[in-house]
Amino acid sequence: MKGLLPVIVLVWLGGCNSPAIYQDDLYNPPVYWGRHVVKPGETLYSIAWRYGRDYRELGSANGIGPPWTIRVGQVLRLDRRGTVTSARDNGSQPKVAAAPTTRPRAPVQTPKSAPRPKVTRAAGRDQPLPDRNQTVAGINWRWPHGGTVIAGYSTSGKVNKGIDIAGQAGDAVRAAASGNVVYAGNGLLGYGNLIIVNHNEHYLSAYAHNRKILVQEGEDVTAGQVIAELGSSGAERPMLHFEIRKNGNPVDPLHYLPPR
Repeated sequence: MKGLLPVIVLVWLGGCNSPAIYQDDLYNPPVYWGRHVVKPGETLYSIAWRYGRDYRELGSANGIGPPWTIRVGQVLRLDRRGTVTSARDNGSQPKVAAAPTTRPRAPVQTPKSAPRPKVTRAAGRDQPLPDRNQTVAGINWRWPHGGTVIAGYSTSGKVNKGIDIAGQAGDAVRAAASGNVVYAGNGLLGYGNLIIVNHNEHYLSAYAHNRKILVQEGEDVTAGQVIAELGSSGAERPMLHFEIRKNGNPVDPLHYLPPR
């Protein structure tokens, strides 16, 4: 019990003991115990992100459905497990689309050791990095910033749920794919000024440590649109921490972004 207590306390505090909670080996969701009291500025998406849960599953566990509205002071039970149903779920691996013609589609299964998905390149190697893109799981992805990757995705050792990209303060941070902004704020300690974009019912992406957020919750964004200024909020140096999550689970962004 003594060994478990620090972990429980860390989860309860939501990461306030660490400036890099997404790289803290002691805090590696999903979390299926305890409760969370909704604070001002939080959304179901940001709370599910914090605890490594699918927002639909967490909503179902607490009797919340679309449009996933929560209120300040509301108590969310983390010890309950919800269900997720979708007419589009077929249990298969992500399918490759030549070009996104309608709302992106993707399956539900997320094996942690899944091989790198096949992709469809939509730009030549001679094109500038910001203009290159590729379609994976029915979503047209592009790099959110052209800087050097200084820390990669890792599920062991020093856990990193995304990638860290170096840059200069004030650099443009761009949406990696079209979607809707479901969180824009600084309520998740360790992420600084954070933006979460919902691309479809399965995929979300996040952009952390921004100097300035340029979009609002509920706003639709297009791939390549400037959504923030790169910064060092919640970090020791200017950089962009970028994550992609599928059904609440972190996945390696390099399996989705165009190769350099």
